[in-house]
Amino acid sequence: MDCGFYLYGIFPDAIPSTIAIKGLDSQPVYSQVIDGLSFLYSEAKQEKYLASRRNLISHEKVLEQAMQEGFRTLLPLRFGLVVKTWDTVIIQLIQPYKEKLEELFQKLHDTREVSIKIFWNPKAELQAMMESNPSLKQQRDQMEGKALSMEEVIHIGQLIESNLTARKQSVIQTFFNELRPLANEVVESEPMTEDMIYNAAFLIPWDKESLFSERVEAIDQQFGERLRIRYNNFTAPYTFAQINA
Repeated sequence: MDCGFYLYGIFPDAIPSTIAIKGLDSQPVYSQVIDGLSFLYSEAKQEKYLASRRNLISHEKVLEQAMQEGFRTLLPLRFGLVVKTWDTVIIQLIQPYKEKLEELFQKLHDTREVSIKIFWNPKAELQAMMESNPSLKQQRDQMEGKALSMEEVIHIGQLIESNLTARKQSVIQTFFNELRPLANEVVESEPMTEDMIYNAAFLIPWDKESLFSERVEAIDQQFGERLRIRYNNFTAPYTFAQINA
């Protein structure tokens, strides 16, 4: 049963039909040119797609494979976008947003999105912070076993929190100072777990990735065992392809 077209992304250049890509439901991926823009799509076999890990990976791999084939500039579309007809695309996307789409293509030309996620061990960092701050450690130790007033509890808690925050910010600032000069734009997002202290995406020139990667590796070596770094050097530019209505 055909339910319309499942859309993956938009490209400013024509995509040749010789690129053999399989999309969701193992369907072949095609290109449809509308008003000078190329839409990658496959026939939708479902009216609504579950955001499962398998489906999300299939969606992403279509765009990654196109990028690997040399089509570097693209606007990735959100997962699960199914349209019944191409008139829907024209009326709801191209006509109202054509100028903004062109501006995004200019911004994203020959760039790539890379991302950094930094993790640490909160308990280990707290202990290391205490060892490096004897005065604070002494205050905390002196309070152990005593009946504390609410004001005392709040005071020592705020001291510990502010010192730990400063320690965290020092790590973040090191990464930012080293990596920001290589990026056209940076978008920082909220950490997703308790042990994640930094979560950011960088829009960088395509040919600067090797230098960016070397910088990440150098900073990793600088901090040794303190941090775990998750670096993604190849993804469609979801973070920087937002259309603000």
